[in-house]
Amino acid sequence: MNRRRLFFGIATVAVLIAIAACMMVIGRGHTMYFDNKKLEYEGQTVDTIRRINVFVGDEQVAKLSAKDRGMATFTGQTLKFRLEVIREKGRDSEFFDYTVKVPYGQDGTVLNLPAMIEGLPAEAYTSEFVPIVTEEEVDEEIITDDFGLSEDMDMDVGAEG
Repeated sequence: MNRRRLFFGIATVAVLIAIAACMMVIGRGHTMYFDNKKLEYEGQTVDTIRRINVFVGDEQVAKLSAKDRGMATFTGQTLKFRLEVIREKGRDSEFFDYTVKVPYGQDGTVLNLPAMIEGLPAEAYTSEFVPIVTEEEVDEEIITDDFGLSEDMDMDVGAEG
């Protein structure tokens, strides 16, 4: 009976280790944000692009005009995507293929697409997404004395005159 219990204990631990290894390879869900915004990096200015369409697989996940932001959610540590870039109205589209690794421990990554297309280094076009937290206005409740008693009043309870 002891051998059987030991066998099942070892088998359970082995299964849990196998699941953990699979999860490390597969990864967890991530959100990638795509910006079409002006960027300045080391004295170089990269302006917005008229229209950028972002495709992950065969699906269009974002259609960005100037100053727009789009996003895609995916699992794994890498994202492969294709950009269709239209710089001016009436001109032909240009296509760019990218593969981006998500930094470990980062919940959301923002990619500045115009800087990426211009060939700037990764630290120029990659940043961590930090949501802006706004404090809600809280109305302060003012507590008043419901009995109408004042501090100036003498409170001689039980005193006879």
